[in-house]
Amino acid sequence: MEHSQGFAKGNRKKKALSPTRLIVGSFLLVILVGTLLLLLPFSTRDGNISIVDALFTATSATCVTGLIVYDTYEKFTGFGQFVILALIQIGGLGLVTLTSFFTVSLRRRAGFKSLKLASESISTSSVTDAGKLLLVVIRLALTFEAVGAVLLAFYFVPIFGLQGVWISIFLSISSFCNAGFDVVGFLGPFSSLTTYVGNWYVLSIIMLLIISGGLGFLVWHELGSWFKTKTLSLHCKVVLLFTGVLLVFGTLGLLALEWNNPATMKHLPWDERILASMFQSVSARTAGYATIDLASMTLLSKYLMIFLMFVGAAPGGTGGGVKVTTIGVLAVTVFSVARGQEDPVIFGRRIDKKTVYRSITIILLSLVAVIVSTITIFFNTDSRVNEVSSMFEAVSAFATVGLSLGATVVMNPVAKLITIVTMFIGRVGPVSLVISLARQANESSSRREVLPEARINVG
Repeated sequence: MEHSQGFAKGNRKKKALSPTRLIVGSFLLVILVGTLLLLLPFSTRDGNISIVDALFTATSATCVTGLIVYDTYEKFTGFGQFVILALIQIGGLGLVTLTSFFTVSLRRRAGFKSLKLASESISTSSVTDAGKLLLVVIRLALTFEAVGAVLLAFYFVPIFGLQGVWISIFLSISSFCNAGFDVVGFLGPFSSLTTYVGNWYVLSIIMLLIISGGLGFLVWHELGSWFKTKTLSLHCKVVLLFTGVLLVFGTLGLLALEWNNPATMKHLPWDERILASMFQSVSARTAGYATIDLASMTLLSKYLMIFLMFVGAAPGGTGGGVKVTTIGVLAVTVFSVARGQEDPVIFGRRIDKKTVYRSITIILLSLVAVIVSTITIFFNTDSRVNEVSSMFEAVSAFATVGLSLGATVVMNPVAKLITIVTMFIGRVGPVSLVISLARQANESSSRREVLPEARINVG
């Protein structure tokens, strides 16, 4: 009996320390610490911030979302801004990734559990390669952020002096981590990057940082090895293909819909209209910056932005959303079924049914989360916030984008708390958690039942 009880306790402990739960717990810990730091009197300029607003800001930063209830520059001191930037960096790479990196870099021997946890944190199924990939992740992130900060400094330092150094560092890290926070609020509260709507130099650097972080570290690792291997995995090809398609689709769509909109682009020269459309297409892929008045966009443009935000970036990167690979698998499946093929095929390779089922599950459960959040936001904000704005805010929170039509600043505490939960589950991956738990339950079952096949007419 004692042996059975000990075995049961051991199983419960093992289950409690599963990689998924540790990753979720690590984000919760970072958010809690960030909230406490932002509550300190010297974190805000007026020395006053509510617990809900501090929690909201810490969650938004850690989940690299970018939704804000206060303008970052106007509300927070240099210390508070530093706390937010630290949360963005930790949240973008993941606390587990950072701690695992230091373990590997100090050449401590990592056990199988540590490598399993590391592989989960960087979205790779290869446990044996996790140690090497962790080093790649950190090196890539620091390289991109450092280069981005230096390039941005060439523009901001001559204008703002030492403050330009801080602006460059902050924007570089925030852009690569797809966070969408900025510290240029002294040019206008909640103005984001609208001041630089026609600045090709600044916006091009920020777009490259956003795309670099959103592609995923595994893709960059493969691209870096291409000169030796001359091959790319199916995952890498799918990410590059659908990322390119969505960026072009978003740019052309926004350009067509907003070209003659006097409230957004009509007053801009033709080249700046192209830049504005391109930037918003890139930013909607979970970055959260705006160079035009999003609230003044046409209704169709808002729906297009909602779609782009919902799709998001690639797995294993700093972006959110349901991921381009998920949408890619679904699109290929629909195309293949429409052609009468039994299995979806892309680049001459058959996609297994488990991947298709997982993609469908991810999309459906994500839609449920968005719908619940939309309804809650709609009934708990200012009456001026309509259904589309509520949906826009909900998708922005779930996909960790940070773009807003103005609903965030007029939310009541209930809506803020629901948005906090939405940002959190969007960042840690609630769908992956559900599937992981289901898989563990199936694997723990020693008996597999063979059930008769069911036939159901659909369509």
